[in-house]
Amino acid sequence: MTIRVMLVDDQVLLRTGFRMVLAAQPDMEVVAEAGDGVEALQVLRETAVDVVLMDVRMPKLDGVETTRRICQEANPPKVLILTTFDLDEYAFSGLKAGASGFMLKDVPPGELLAAIRSVHSGDAVVAPSTTRRLLDRFAPMLPSTGKEPQHKELERLTDREREVMVLVAQGLSNGEIAARLVLSEATVKTHVGRILTKLGLRDRVQVVVLAYETGLVRAGGNG
Repeated sequence: MTIRVMLVDDQVLLRTGFRMVLAAQPDMEVVAEAGDGVEALQVLRETAVDVVLMDVRMPKLDGVETTRRICQEANPPKVLILTTFDLDEYAFSGLKAGASGFMLKDVPPGELLAAIRSVHSGDAVVAPSTTRRLLDRFAPMLPSTGKEPQHKELERLTDREREVMVLVAQGLSNGEIAARLVLSEATVKTHVGRILTKLGLRDRVQVVVLAYETGLVRAGGNG
């Protein structure tokens, strides 16, 4: 199955570089490009796309707002935010807007390709530990919630699911959570799936964001 990719970046040279890398892959095809968010939204109305590589700083409409509008559509493509070290706040905003993850623009080609395949398969492309470092840095931007989680949906979780959610937010993989809780990895995966369903979340990136927003996990500390 070919992964249909769209490149959204106002720098033509960067789009050209990404297109060359993707064109060499038998399972990927660049089906569309855009130089700003407005153009991207127009193109997406007419083109079937699986994964969007989204720049954050663009004229007319930035990548964060473009991502938000894309993710509000029915059956939207997955969005992968492209950022640089000094623009992490945009990546954070992009995750909250609905992106499935973020990558640095100077990412090695192999990592970029693996990220696109992961996003396409429904996984988050950012290592949970990386996401947590990002959230630790920008947690002051989140609303103050006090000591107790305020999100009512969290009450739907069992004690075990809540425990798993905290560990996901702390950056542990399914295998690490399984070892910590003395469970099978398959059982952990089931718990994560139930958490996503009960809370109406798309992937574990959103689990991390919600854990911080509700105060279930706090920056620099545990839940």
